[in-house]
Amino acid sequence: MTTLTIPDLAGKAVLITGASSGIGEALARAFAAQGALVGLHYNSNVEAAHAIARDIEAAGGSVFAVRADATDSDAMATAVEEVARTFGRLDGLINNAGSMIARLTYEEMTDAHYDKVMDVNGRSVLSTVHAALPHIKKQGGFIINTTSVAARSGGTAGSGVYGSSKAFVAAVTKGMALEFGKYDIRVNAVAPGVITTPFQEKYALPGQLDQVAGSVPLKRTGTPQDCVGAYLFLASPMLSGYITGQTIDVNGGQLMP
Repeated sequence: MTTLTIPDLAGKAVLITGASSGIGEALARAFAAQGALVGLHYNSNVEAAHAIARDIEAAGGSVFAVRADATDSDAMATAVEEVARTFGRLDGLINNAGSMIARLTYEEMTDAHYDKVMDVNGRSVLSTVHAALPHIKKQGGFIINTTSVAARSGGTAGSGVYGSSKAFVAAVTKGMALEFGKYDIRVNAVAPGVITTPFQEKYALPGQLDQVAGSVPLKRTGTPQDCVGAYLFLASPMLSGYITGQTIDVNGGQLMP
């Protein structure tokens, strides 16, 4: 299998949040394969995170695993500092940590549920960017936020609050693009559709994966690897140097905005 080489990613230091499974894991492996210095953020999935890090190192890649609760702003700030200090720089941030927490309809929603969903999906993006910005602005770079098809569709039964939190992230992406362009920092987003990951295994409705696979134009659900190209593209100034404030949809045609 031939691996596409993107030369301007080699040597770049990138922090990827939520990188111990699913899309985040695929991104950590892919950026390391491009010669990037990977900050692999995780929280509860300790064994998996360190197994991924060992694989990356065994393949000759550079990785630093860092543990922090994405909902704890101080902890994420410390994680950012540890990655930047380890690599001597920080060129990019991929905000991929997130969770549905639980399926609750708007009718059932409580303040506690709202707080948990917004903290992990929304506020974590703000706090991690706030900590990373002083490092990235030194030389310019990129921020890529993970949103969701649910941000545009409204979600399915019980995932509305999650979808709303991801719509917040999509709006934040545009606002940050407007604000950070003066620092030569490009801010974009990727909106995955139904991707077969531990996230979907935990939160998908009965029969949902089969229903999506049968209804989308490409006739299958996505894989984490299907998402990787969009992130690599948006990270590379050679490929996307004049692109900012945009969202790339990776959903097999499930939604065509």
